[in-house]
Amino acid sequence: MKNYHKSDFRKSCLKRLEFTSLFLKYYKNKIIVRELKNFIKQDGAKNILLYIPLGIEVDVKPLIVSLRKSKNINVYVPYMQGDSFKIVKYRLPLYTKKFGIKEPNNSFVKTAKIDLAIIPVVGVDALYKRIGYGKGMYDRFFDRLTYKPTMIFTQLVLCKSEQVLSDNYDIQADYIITN
Repeated sequence: MKNYHKSDFRKSCLKRLEFTSLFLKYYKNKIIVRELKNFIKQDGAKNILLYIPLGIEVDVKPLIVSLRKSKNINVYVPYMQGDSFKIVKYRLPLYTKKFGIKEPNNSFVKTAKIDLAIIPVVGVDALYKRIGYGKGMYDRFFDRLTYKPTMIFTQLVLCKSEQVLSDNYDIQADYIITN
């Protein structure tokens, strides 16, 4: 029964995100990216996992551009592999892969331990656990790590359930930045 509710909640959140106007998205993106920059500056994170955004996600591309100019910050993004992903250093060009997700080329260089992970969400439940697209890639990735980086969830429009919809393997936010 729980997964039925999780699936319905996911669908309603996706609808809300799809119908957010372009003007509101532009405005909210600017505010959220500014908050993320402030957090990173205060936190002092050096190895940061970001994501290459889909249309309904917070557009963190300006943040990626800004962070890449810093000599002492490494920016990593997911690279889909099997039932999850590995992280690779962000670099151009990007290629469109499965599910319309853009990625850089595969990297065989061992990545550093990430300090901070900025993760898009479709919604969160009462425990502030991530409701994503239903593929489980982020859950599997973080479950396989031997350490826990600080996790920030981003969302253009807060979509929070008052119920617990998550499973025990769903990842939980340390912080949520939304507008």
